[in-house]
Formats: sequence, structure tokens, C-alpha cells
Amino acid sequence: MIKRHRIQFPKQEFVDQQQDESYFYLQGSEGSRKIRFHDYNEIYQVPGLYEQVFYDRLKCSSPTKVAAILESAIKQSNDQFTELRVLDLGAGNGLMGEELKSRGASRLIGVDIIPEASDAAIRDRPGVYDAYYVEDFTNLNVEQRDEISSWECDCMVTVAALGFGDIPIKAFIEAFNVIQDEGWVAFNIKETFFNRSDESGFSQMIRELIFSEYLDISHIERYRHRLSIDGEPLFYFAIAGRKKADVSEAFIRDFDPS
Repeated sequence: MIKRHRIQFPKQEFVDQQQDESYFYLQGSEGSRKIRFHDYNEIYQVPGLYEQVFYDRLKCSSPTKVAAILESAIKQSNDQFTELRVLDLGAGNGLMGEELKSRGASRLIGVDIIPEASDAAIRDRPGVYDAYYVEDFTNLNVEQRDEISSWECDCMVTVAALGFGDIPIKAFIEAFNVIQDEGWVAFNIKETFFNRSDESGFSQMIRELIFSEYLDISHIERYRHRLSIDGEPLFYFAIAGRKKADVSEAFIRDFDPS
């Protein structure tokens, strides 16, 4: 049984911060340790900590929601959810993989950039993934890409990992291009990234991709992703659709000149 941890959120007067700057304190025998929400390498090393902070305390619903809209979209097609071969980009400690496996997905391939994520997935959810790669998708060599492509994935998912620098544009598009044409894509994105006042490259890329020839959208739904540390709802969009073609190099350069 995984132990419960003593966690403390900052007091109300100190919570005026951006979502990706949020933090909490982990109380232990050696005192209090401040951990940012996006310090995943630290969080994943402590069994059960990620789940306790984001799912027990902050009521995150995104794996369930994104899996549900993907399943709904597939039911309206001639495809079968139980035949999906899924690339889980930014797989973390396996919560999305576990959700997809419980719904009957055939193959699950996890990818994350930090080894602590892979270690946590193997430790906490053994057997969920058929393979788990610790790779930087902005810098895959031919051998790495060929190995991942050999799984012939026909679906890509990414949950709670887009738009804060966790997964760069190039990594997202590389994963998109790895899956087969007519494959499925499902992800979530913070609602403000759809606002045209958001001029970040990722925001612009997502808006353009949704209305491009590369992706045929089946389902978009606004929902409560989780609570903020002061109890306010954080709204995201869950999106599911079919890949029509690989994204071109020219499209990528428009939003990521590097």
C-alpha cells in the first residue's frame, strides 16, 4: 500500500502566480521541501505523490475525459478501440496509459523525456506499456525513429503536457508524424491557448493544426481539467480527430523557426 504524504499548499495570499509556477510543500522527516508542479523528476521519485497532489487534492479529470472523447469518436467510425496501437507522448507515470488499457487498447507505447517518468511507470503500473522510451522527440536519430515507428502506432495521445514548454512544437509534430495516416489523435490544451490574444508559438500552431489539411477534428469539448491551488476551476479543451497526412517542414518552421 502506497503511503500518504504530508503536503501543504501555499497560503492564500501567496497563490497569485501562473499555472506553471504553482508549487507545494512536501513535509518529511528532514523538514519541508518546496516542489514546483512542473518538477516532474522530483515528484515521480516519490511513490503516490503525483496522484495525491493532482488527483486526490486537485481533482484532475483529464485522462478520463480525453480517453472518453477518443473512444466516442472511434465509435462513430468503422474502427475499433480495442485494436488501437497508441503512442502516449509525455506518458509520465502511466495514468493515461492505465486509462486506455482499462478501455481495451491493444498496444501502448509510452514516451517521455525524463527517466524518472519511465521508472515511475514501471514501478507503479507494471505491464501497462508494451514499451516505454526515454527519448527527446526534438532530436530523434534515424535508428530511434525507426524503432518507435516499427510499432506501427495508429493513435497518438498526450495529456496535460502541452503549452508550458514540457513538450515543444517539434516534439509534438514528430510524434504526430510517426503515427499512420488515418490514425487517431487525442490531446488536451488549456483554454487560453485558443484565445487569439495568446501569441505563443504553441498556441498558434494548435489553432492552425486544428483547421489544417493534416487533421480532421471529430470532437472538441471544454471541461474542467482540475482545480487550482486556491480551489478555482481550470478549464481545458479536449480534442480528438484523425490524422490525414504528415505535417510538412514548412508548417513547422512557421511556428518553430529553430
